[in-house]
Amino acid sequence: MERETRVSVFESESPSEIQLVKSRLDAAKIISFLNDKYMSFTTTPTANTIKLMVNLKDEQRAFKIIDAFIKESDLDLTANLKN
Repeated sequence: MERETRVSVFESESPSEIQLVKSRLDAAKIISFLNDKYMSFTTTPTANTIKLMVNLKDEQRAFKIIDAFIKESDLDLTANLKN
């Protein structure tokens, strides 16, 4: 059985933001996974950053859905787009 590669498509410290984005991906039939053990040199040991991940084959579709959601949303999700 071949293992799928998962990539991060959205990060937040807010579980409610993650759930909103995850529900949009679910509605588009994109399977997503949560990873809340993410640590890097940009986070502190007390940070609770949650990553929403999808299979690599769904990455581009997921980004389009997330971008459209952020544009139409009243939420201030732009703080999560630090690229």
